Amino acid sequence: MVREGLEVADVFRRFGPAFLDRNGASLSAARRRAMIAIESCRTAALGGHIERCGDCGHQRVAYNSCRNRNCPKCQGLARAQWLEDRQAELLDVPYFHVVFTVPQEIEVIAFQNQTIIYDILFRAASETLRVIAADPNHLGAEIGFLGVLHTWGQNLLHHPHIHFLVPGGGIALDGESWIACRPGFFLPVTVLSRMFRGLFLHYLEKAFAASELQFFAAYRHLHEPAAFRRHLAPVWNTEWVVHAKRPFAGPAQVLDYVGRYTHRVAISNNRLLSMHNGKVRFRWKDYRDGNRQKTMTLDGGEFIRRFLIHVLPDGFHRIRYYGFLSNCHRTRKLARCRELLGMAPAAPTPDPPADYRDRCKALTGRSLRECPHCHTGIMVVINSIAPARICRTVPDTS
Repeated sequence: MVREGLEVADVFRRFGPAFLDRNGASLSAARRRAMIAIESCRTAALGGHIERCGDCGHQRVAYNSCRNRNCPKCQGLARAQWLEDRQAELLDVPYFHVVFTVPQEIEVIAFQNQTIIYDILFRAASETLRVIAADPNHLGAEIGFLGVLHTWGQNLLHHPHIHFLVPGGGIALDGESWIACRPGFFLPVTVLSRMFRGLFLHYLEKAFAASELQFFAAYRHLHEPAAFRRHLAPVWNTEWVVHAKRPFAGPAQVLDYVGRYTHRVAISNNRLLSMHNGKVRFRWKDYRDGNRQKTMTLDGGEFIRRFLIHVLPDGFHRIRYYGFLSNCHRTRKLARCRELLGMAPAAPTPDPPADYRDRCKALTGRSLRECPHCHTGIMVVINSIAPARICRTVPDTS
């Protein structure tokens, strides 16, 4: 199979063995599996099949995908299916994009306690939205929303934050009407920020008191209660960042926009520029410098280290749903929302095709069966390829 461009997999194959020699003992099983999966994806290591066009006789080799959620090459179909599933849930109201992030003092704790701190981040942020929206002094309604955790910035450093997609209104507390937000305004950011800060630090201190947090290396001293309190003292007196962006123009823009966030990994292959003399060079956007596009060069091992920071623990759900979009209430309460808004009932959603090629055609309009040579014939599987051992030798690119 012909492939163009540098990939994260190439970086792993070139620098992964040395990285594992130095850091393997401290690497989690999830991160090891992610490395192996990304290296192996769509290569002979996973096996595959040979296809031939029934018209022109053109042949191609198609290797299997790893389907790991951290792989830059395996998110397209999952993203398309997710967007298709969300399509039926859109309401005819404005939508807001709200981002919750944490100060640097919290980031260092999260780095060593991912599952606990990311759960607290979800809990505090979602509770903030629900409580303030339900307050009659603000909206006085039950809202529904989804949140997507990101743990990276454009430079691949650790920067945990959650993107929330929120309809501009909710069900009145008596369930008898829809209460809309004021035009162009969701909820007061200052109020959101301060409640979020209080809730997050409350749950964090409870986790510390229950001895659920662990600290290592330069932060080992935070095991001591006095040191922990000193570390957190500055964040009690700073404004935490909650950013509510302008409402979207319509439901179609909502899905297009949020689809960029849901199945994104730390860095996509198309941002990689070169791998040469032990270095990896890639594009990044500097948000602190007017969103200017820049390039960054890292040692191969440092690039891998930064990428693996963002491999989430096994079983961790990075997309979560709340309020009238929560899994246990979604069908019933969305139907009520549509009724209150005067919308037609949602059409039944057909089951997706079992074969991934048929799903791809139905979701994206792109045919994986069409012959890439003559564009009229259909590619038919003529032979299978058993999995082989991965080859780590990759030439430098520049």
